[in-house]
Amino acid sequence: MGYENIRVEKNGVVATVVMDRAKALNALNAAMFAELDASFDALGKDDDVRVVLLTGAGERAFAAGADIRELDAVGPGEGEAFALRGHAVFRKIERLGKPVIACVRGFALGGGCELAMACTLRIAAEDAKFGQPEVKLGVIPGYGGTQRLPRLVGRGTALKLLLTGAAIDAREALRIGLVDEVVPAADLMMRAGSIAGEIAAQAPMAVAEIIRVVDGGLDLPLEKGLALEAEAFGKLCDTADKAEGTRAFLEKRKAEWGRERS
Repeated sequence: MGYENIRVEKNGVVATVVMDRAKALNALNAAMFAELDASFDALGKDDDVRVVLLTGAGERAFAAGADIRELDAVGPGEGEAFALRGHAVFRKIERLGKPVIACVRGFALGGGCELAMACTLRIAAEDAKFGQPEVKLGVIPGYGGTQRLPRLVGRGTALKLLLTGAAIDAREALRIGLVDEVVPAADLMMRAGSIAGEIAAQAPMAVAEIIRVVDGGLDLPLEKGLALEAEAFGKLCDTADKAEGTRAFLEKRKAEWGRERS
């Protein structure tokens, strides 16, 4: 499928989605949302893809936020639908069943920061900037920022960022837990690719279940979270991946995922 606002590249089992509106700092307009939705739908169904890298074109921005011209045109009664569109696409990314690694260089503000938070992991270049400046526009984050940010960094730190609209640099984002690693800009995609390769070498079904169980258990009481874990463990014990993984270990060889899978 051809896209006008994004590029999708595949290198073995790793796919890279590039938001490609560099002149607009990769702002998230309606067309971009439609293409992100379609591309991640296709990647989720592609059994050859095990990990997805998500980044922005150019050196200035991952995604600088929602398209402000589109936001300015949102009238009474339309705002909820505007937010729900973003929710749907970001939840698709979050629930893809495959790790999605945000590779952030430059600005990740507003919707761009919210998009990064919807990803499984976040690797930031040293020049990255993060923030939720919606309060300066008279609105609140509408693509999940009020919900994901406190889950990542805690209530007080999240409220400070949300209420001031301040931007923070990559090192501060790492300190508070908003990103998982900071690297030199020149090394960003190489490092993300290395992590993707490490993940892709593991059992695909186990990788998917780890994401599902961790995310599903975050807001559950411990006992219910443990029950969710046990259920997933039991399900995996009846899979070709488990059979191949244990056999490979005992035979002192590298596992061949997909072996004997119908």
